[in-house]
Amino acid sequence: MVFIITRLNESCETVAKNNSDLYRVVVKIGTNVLTQGGKKIVYEKMRDIVRQISVLQREGYEVLLVTSGAITEGESLLAKFKNNQFSSESGSVASKQVLAAVGQVPLMRGWEQAFNQLDILSAQALITRRDVSDRLSYLHARNTLLKLLELNIVPIINENDVVAIDEIAEVNIGDNDHLSALISNLVDADLLVILSDVSGLYQSDPRINEEALLISKVESVDDYILSIAGSAGERGRGGMASKVSAAKIATESGTDVLITNGNSEDCVLSSVSNEKKGTFFPAQSSRIESRRRYLLSNVVIKGRLTVDNGAENALRKGSSILPVGVVGCDGFFQRGDVVDIHSISGTRIGVGITNYSTDELGRIKGIQSSEILRTLGYEYGEEIIHRNNMTMI
Repeated sequence: MVFIITRLNESCETVAKNNSDLYRVVVKIGTNVLTQGGKKIVYEKMRDIVRQISVLQREGYEVLLVTSGAITEGESLLAKFKNNQFSSESGSVASKQVLAAVGQVPLMRGWEQAFNQLDILSAQALITRRDVSDRLSYLHARNTLLKLLELNIVPIINENDVVAIDEIAEVNIGDNDHLSALISNLVDADLLVILSDVSGLYQSDPRINEEALLISKVESVDDYILSIAGSAGERGRGGMASKVSAAKIATESGTDVLITNGNSEDCVLSSVSNEKKGTFFPAQSSRIESRRRYLLSNVVIKGRLTVDNGAENALRKGSSILPVGVVGCDGFFQRGDVVDIHSISGTRIGVGITNYSTDELGRIKGIQSSEILRTLGYEYGEEIIHRNNMTMI
């Protein structure tokens, strides 16, 4: 556990990367920043964020924007039309989904108009956690976002709240923080900037303790850091728990993260400068290839393969999983699903994308790869899991 303490308004100098290496940036802006603490979107704030993104574009950066605010904007719009039937405070998932559906239109219109004023083309992408848990959807989303960046179009990404039941109920995701980490993995981002209504992670609650010290740099997110951030349900530290959790996901996949005050002047521009204000989380590894990023961030495991000792030793040397080394499989999965890999002793040793389903594996486990075609009447390759689609734990 290593972290550096600074006082409020003191800047954090980054040493993780030279700015010449910084190229692709994901900017996440939360509801509290967009509303400036109020009950409706402050469109002047939108325009200010877009102005800063335009500067980054001119300097050669690729920028993706992850935005919240649809539910809040939906509430504001319904109140304007004197329809108070729905409220996000009711706790009803259906109510929140209605509000999100109503609010998404003006939210995206606001961003579109702000970008259009600066002659920048933008595009909407509504993505759920499940979209990046399914291999085919993952690849489609990745290819689309990268093509938009290639065309100098700014992707504006939001959770698809109309269908994202778990996320909108705040079971596993907080105000798009987790989504921004998954998007960073998806596009191989160099930096994730999370704009908050506080200046970063503090040793104690800055809203209660005016002398609270800002942690300017966190070398790694461990249990102590998570305890400082608070539980998922706490709001006393600006929803910091979900932000730190997102930082952990992103940094473990090779993306630097900065949690900074979205209400400070030029908050986006300063995030890529030599002096960063906020809490900086350096990447824990070099950027890895897209499918391995996917495996690190994925949480939907469909089943389990068990391999023998010989296969385990080969895997640790960088080999693929062949049918001859598979001694068992559990769960129900299809080709392209993500499965855990266990040793014969029951220890989880890795995770990967399977080329064969549960039923197919039941027929070909233990045989030579040359026998797959004769046994099944077809084949998807000689490997059960290719080494490029696998990561060891």
